[in-house]
Order: sequence, then C-alpha cells, then structure tokens
Amino acid sequence: MPNQIRDIHSVDEKSFPYILEQNVTVPLKSSEGLVRVNVYRPRTQAPVPVLATYGPYGKDIPYKDFHPKSFSEVNPHQKSEHSAWETPDPLYWTQQGYAIVRADERGCGQSPGLLDTMSKGTSEAFFEVIEWAADQPWSSGKVGLLGISYYAGTQWRVAARQPKGLAAMIPWEGMSDYYRDRCRHGGILSNQFISFWWNRQVVSNQYGRPGRSAANWGPDTLEGDLPEEELVQNRQDQTIDNVNNHFRDEDYYASKEFDLADIKVPLLSVANWGGILLHLRGNVQGYLHAGSDLKYLRFITGRHDLPFFYEEEVELQRSFLDAFLKGEDRVGWSQKGKVPPVEVVLRKGDVGFNNAEAEKAYPRRSESEWPIARTKYKRFYLKPDFSLSTSAPAPGQEGKVSYKTLGNLEDPQLVQFTTPAFETETEITGHVVARLALSASGESDPAPSDIDVFVTMRHISPEGKEVFYTGTAGDPVPLTKGWLRVSLRKIEDAHPKHREWLPHREYRSTDVQEVKPETVYDVDVEVWPTNVVVERGGKLVFEVSSGDTQGSGIFGHNHPKDRSKEVFGGLNHLHFSDKHVNYVTLPVVPAKP
Repeated sequence: MPNQIRDIHSVDEKSFPYILEQNVTVPLKSSEGLVRVNVYRPRTQAPVPVLATYGPYGKDIPYKDFHPKSFSEVNPHQKSEHSAWETPDPLYWTQQGYAIVRADERGCGQSPGLLDTMSKGTSEAFFEVIEWAADQPWSSGKVGLLGISYYAGTQWRVAARQPKGLAAMIPWEGMSDYYRDRCRHGGILSNQFISFWWNRQVVSNQYGRPGRSAANWGPDTLEGDLPEEELVQNRQDQTIDNVNNHFRDEDYYASKEFDLADIKVPLLSVANWGGILLHLRGNVQGYLHAGSDLKYLRFITGRHDLPFFYEEEVELQRSFLDAFLKGEDRVGWSQKGKVPPVEVVLRKGDVGFNNAEAEKAYPRRSESEWPIARTKYKRFYLKPDFSLSTSAPAPGQEGKVSYKTLGNLEDPQLVQFTTPAFETETEITGHVVARLALSASGESDPAPSDIDVFVTMRHISPEGKEVFYTGTAGDPVPLTKGWLRVSLRKIEDAHPKHREWLPHREYRSTDVQEVKPETVYDVDVEVWPTNVVVERGGKLVFEVSSGDTQGSGIFGHNHPKDRSKEVFGGLNHLHFSDKHVNYVTLPVVPAKP
C-alpha cells in the first residue's frame, strides 16, 4: 500500500453535547491493517458502558445522505447530526450515560486493510474493537452490541468469540447464517440483493476509493486515494464470490462458519415477520441455538429501518442494556423466568402495508418458549384440482400439474392451491414445511438435470382480497416463502438441529444428489417461519413456482450462471398419487388455556 498510514485522530470537546473523538486507531493483532473508530461519549469524568457497532457503511456518512427518505421518517427524538444508517443515535445514547464506539470495518471508510465483509478476519477485528473499548479509561469495562441488519449480523459472529467485556447484545433483524439466511436460499443464489447491497453500500465506501466526498458519501480517505487496480486487490468481491461458490464445505463459506452455542451473553433477538427473504430466519435460529442462559425473542412488524427507533422499542433496548451494562434492572431481564422469553405480534386483519400507525392494531402476546409448545402441526394437502384441504387425498386420486421452469417476476410460472373458507378463526404461528413430489422434463436438448422450487404462502381476507404485509423495504409481501434446489435435497435427520418442523441440511458438495428427467422426487422444503390469524371466512393459498413471484422485491434469484437454461430448462411437474402425496404442514396454535 503506497499511502503512508498516519495519525488522523482528532478530538472535539466543545461543538456537541458530547465529546467526539474521530478516527481513533485500534491496532490489530490478528491481521494486517487497523480499524478506526469514532467515539461519542458523555461529558463526565465517571467511566461509562459502551455500545459498539462495526460495519462497512461508513461511520462518517450521515444518515441524511445515506438514505434521505428514510432519515426524514425516523423518530425525531432519535436522530441528530451524527446519526448513521442502522446504528444507535449518539445524541440520545450519550444522554442516557453510554459511550458509542462506531467502527469503520477493516477496508472501509478510514480503516485500511482487506475489505472482506462477514469473514473470519473481520470478525476477529471486531473482537479486538470490543476488547479495546472495554479497556479504555472512559469505559466501565462493559460493552453492549446494538444495531440493525449488518450491524446485527456481525453481533452473532463476534459474540461467539466471547470477547472480554462483552456484556449483552441486541441483534435487531440480523441474519445469523451467512449461507442459508442470505446468500443461498435452499441452495439457490439470492444474487439481486447481494449485487445491490455490495455496489451501493459497501464498495462505494472502500478505503482509498476516490470521489466519495464529491458524491456526498462521507469524506474522502484522509490518507489519499488508491488506484483502481489496488482497490480491486484489496477486496473480496461478494458479487463474484457468491456466484463461484455453491456449497458450505467450500473454503469461501466454511471460513465464515461459527457456532451459535458459543454465544453466552444475555441476548435479545428481534425478528420481523416481514423479513421473509433476509433476516427473519436468522433471528429465530439465533435465539434457538445461542448458548446464552438469558435469551429473549421478540417479534415485530414494519419496515426494517424504522421500528428500531420507535419510542417504545428504544425504551425496550434501554431497559435491557441498563440491566446488564449498568446493573439497573427495572423490568427483570436478569432474573430468569421474570420476563417471558418470547413475545409475538399477531397479524390479524387487513391493516394495509407500510403503515406503522395502522400496524399498532396488531395485538401482542407473551409465550414461554419457541416454538410455542401447544402448537398442533396440521397437514394441508395439495390436490390436483388446485384445492388445499385438511382431508387426505382419496385412494386412487391421481394427477399431475405442470408449469414452465425459470420463471421470474416479469414472467411468473406457478400453480396455486387454495383452502376453503375457514369456518373458525385460526392462528398459525411458527415453522412451516412443505412435502412436494416433483419431476422435470425437457422441451429440447439438453434434458434438465436439476429443479429449483420456490414456494409462497398467501392470505386471502374474508372479503376475497389478498392481504399484504410490510416487507423489508416497505414493499407488499405475502405471509412467507421457501426455496429448495432439488439436487441439495439431502436431509441430515440425525443432526441435533433437525426437527420435523425444520428439516436440517448441510448443503455440502458431498450432499449433491442426481436429478434425472422424468423421475419423481419427494422433497421437504423448509419454509421460513410465519404468523397470521385467519379470520372466519378467510383462506390460505399455497403457491409452487419455478422462480421468484410477487413479494420477492429486491431479493431476486435470477443469476444466469446459477440458474441456466441448460440445467433447469423445460417443465416442472407436481405428481399426485397414492405413492406421492403433497402437503404443507402448518403450525396451528390453539388459544391459551
């Protein structure tokens, strides 16, 4: 690196209600490079607890520039001059007696080094930031983690490393499984979001990238620009790596693995029912498998950017963090059993989407466990007449329905199965699994050698209108979705994480199984968890397709290299017979006794 690394640390004790230290250097022992952080701390001589964030989006890019529309909608009590995307606001939290340590991830912003997001190396760097923060003279020695999305995803990884000083964490809508939650849904590449995310939010902030200030994207690298060839050498490009790597046992994915059971600190995992293509699964799985003695799961609705800043949610965050970082437990978080470990929000009625005020009508309920123990797993059978029924198919009821392969949002290829109107109000909350009998046939050479199946569950109101819910970006989404690449159908039923309501797959290169044309395969498709209260007269629709359908938004699975006509072209078929029975298992929750 030709640029000379220099001390660019500055201190401002007068301009803001807090002391601002910019570009403080955290030297790294685990790797080359260094991490630079901004520290926002209260004007006090007493040591205070710390909230740390670590990510690639730029500690110095103002929220108002990063996403102006979103910033305009944020709770006005939770934004200030130093607000940054998906992170806690320094003005509010310093007023509550916390220091904020906001790090530029290695290779981003003002932190030189290799840009390799979500890697082992960058988790090691975050580990060092936390231990550094716990050891500063202005720190009480206790560090908490709080942030949305990427700033939640990094929490799972670093907490599993058990850094000294880490006392509590609140991963707010953050995936915990890089492969299954984010990159390859059921083995299928989720390329559209990765491309958008990488190009707009990450590589645009790479250390040494010229033109950032001119683009109103934070300050330029204070040590000067780097030439393009060096920028390319200094980054692992996710838009390339995720296309070229397919399996969890390849070095690319294997190097990012960690064990959730290694997490031991108190944990509050916040999952959004509408996050059906990125974070929802990770928050639920993170809660289920974390090794923390004190752990809580809270479900919310709404966009991914705004609820974090709602007054009631901020108070929830503060009460949890105060309990473990200050020893001020007003609620009982630190007393096992005092606070119910699970709180669900029940999506009942059609309140519209992207309407925070209307969604306040959704009731809340506490539960003692997840999944809810009184759940009755009920099969709804798909039938060749496109009905979806709780009654099993009659003996000898045979048929086949077909649809073209490689469907997409512009040209959806799907079949739908609809229940009769529900006779009584029915709550569905939990994990969903679909058993499908699938085959492929070719319309020309070469014959198809794999099948990608996409499934969607939809809700129809008693008035006959589809009910849409608020998706990650405020877009209308259905109840839930699921995916599977049939060559990766192998289930590890002896694995300790395997459940009837959640089939476990390893997605290794050694798990690939042949898919022959004109051959029927019975497969279990993991569908992401969901919640709905179907009112009397309402219906459910279960949709099977060969590609993305309504509700996929920016999370498309359409990379030509991953889903080629040579491999997938032709027709897909669902088969119905005594031998091949298709059904979706739904978690029906009776009322509390």
